[in-house]
Amino acid sequence: MLVILFFTLNKAVGQDSSFQRKITFLETAPSFNKKRFATVVGSTTATYAAALTGLNYLWYAGYPRTRFHWFNDFGEWNQMDKLGHCQTAYFESVFSYQLYKWSGAKVNKAAIGGAMTGLLLQSTIEVFDGFSEKWGASAGDLTFNTIGSVMFLWQELAWHEQRFQIKFSPHIESYKKGVLADRAKALYGSNFAQSFLKDYNAQTYWLSINPASFNKKQKHARWVNISLGYGAGNLYGGFSNTWQDDKGNVVDRSDLKRYRSFYLSLDCDFSKIQARSRTAKLFLGILNIFKLPAPALEVNTLGQVIFHPLYFLNWEVPLYLKK
Repeated sequence: MLVILFFTLNKAVGQDSSFQRKITFLETAPSFNKKRFATVVGSTTATYAAALTGLNYLWYAGYPRTRFHWFNDFGEWNQMDKLGHCQTAYFESVFSYQLYKWSGAKVNKAAIGGAMTGLLLQSTIEVFDGFSEKWGASAGDLTFNTIGSVMFLWQELAWHEQRFQIKFSPHIESYKKGVLADRAKALYGSNFAQSFLKDYNAQTYWLSINPASFNKKQKHARWVNISLGYGAGNLYGGFSNTWQDDKGNVVDRSDLKRYRSFYLSLDCDFSKIQARSRTAKLFLGILNIFKLPAPALEVNTLGQVIFHPLYFLNWEVPLYLKK
């Protein structure tokens, strides 16, 4: 795969970088630089290996291994896990693209290479799932990985900018002591790192749209985005709120209706904020993974309309509750 990327990004294998002036580390190379490309490949491989090791510890270590198998999980978790795959593949493609540009690859080739890398990095998780007795490789996950990477590539080739971004916002979900708290701990973990990755009740995914990108005459506040969000709640199992406790007793909490939430909010495209230093630009680009905390309007399938003065803090004002 890395050999394919090399030939994709480099117009001629024999081409090397010869700079007319010395450039700083964060500057983009003016032509393809083999040393920088090797650095990108090496650092990406090492970082991802470390990330997979951590993921194995946080997610898979407590479950037995088995033969590779497939599992249809599209109906699980109100599709929150699928959006997680989509968002992660999207930003892995974005950051891989930036790294390939830094190594001097041409824009379109860097975009293709970035999308290929994002899809590859995210899809290898299916290998872990496929060998885990608890899960299985998922065609749905692979589909949403592809959607995330293709969404990046389509925009970069069409506009050379990301007018639609997929973002993420976590919050701390509070579970009262008792059966539900024990179930949440078993499902989502007991620390913030595990909850950050696994707690679908405490995650929201956003399609963040930059209107100014469609209006080049707009001079001010080009960083303001409109954001459409999706979340879910009362998820105490993949398909239902019925499970077995440690003693083998069946716990039925189907009285807790699983629901979907839809949000409307404002956001910020941090990449459009003017920054003088390249370090600041890099930091702002990383911030684009997350949606800006802002007021939000929620409509959910429980029949509720809720105004959040500052979404993320669980601070809400019910506007209407359907009985």
